[in-house]
Amino acid sequence: MRIAFIGDIVGRPGRRIIKENLSKIKNEYNIDFVIANAENASHGFGLTVKNCNELLKCGIDVITGGNHSFDKKQEMFALLETPYVLRPDNYPEGVPGSGLKIFEIKDSEDKIEKLAVLNLMGQFSMPTVENPFNWAKRKVEELNQQGIKNIFVDFHGEATSEKRVIFMMLKGKVSGICGTHTHVGTDDLQVIDGTSYLTDIGLTGCRDNIIGMNEKIPIQKATTGIGGHFEVPNACKSILQMMVLEIQDGKTIESFKLKKYCDRAEIIKTEAIFD
Repeated sequence: MRIAFIGDIVGRPGRRIIKENLSKIKNEYNIDFVIANAENASHGFGLTVKNCNELLKCGIDVITGGNHSFDKKQEMFALLETPYVLRPDNYPEGVPGSGLKIFEIKDSEDKIEKLAVLNLMGQFSMPTVENPFNWAKRKVEELNQQGIKNIFVDFHGEATSEKRVIFMMLKGKVSGICGTHTHVGTDDLQVIDGTSYLTDIGLTGCRDNIIGMNEKIPIQKATTGIGGHFEVPNACKSILQMMVLEIQDGKTIESFKLKKYCDRAEIIKTEAIFD
């Protein structure tokens, strides 16, 4: 089974580059299932029903979230009733939706396998959530008891240390872990004990400004302390960033990162280091 993970999709430029490239990439790299963090897909904040449907039509199979999941509350409440949208599973009791779902995937050899997708959120500089480390340990144990070996985790967090902690805790127990939230891609793709790990996938959207947003307000806030509403540019140079895992019996046997720039024909492929 070969799965891919995309993040963080920011606004129209992020959706556009996915629409223009995802189908071709899926065919070229024989990808069976696509997960994408899209909590910033609608104007940079939250996700609408319209934009969710647009992304699903492009070939994304399930959407994960984070601290902006509920920026558009009513639309997100409706989306969380579908099987295609997750929010961090460790939100407190009473929050609608779920961050853990199990999918049946048919691979290129027509073999059907189960894949669990677990969406978690860190604690540092984030909304109130349950302890993600204890939560993850319990959930993975429950999945293993059900006989589910193929497990992918989107860990949405500000602190790189939290992401490394979850990796050290779960290596050998899940198939892959990828961090989201900072919109800045890291260069540490590695596989240990069959678990593929990347601290942060980076954004899919505008690459020539500040984390996918027009630079005016971020600069104003940094220099004067006076903030404002961040805007996603209508026109920019965009990038699509994707992590790909080949999973066999719950273990990653191949992993690489793909980067597609809007103004370049080639796709840049970076192989994981097996440690």
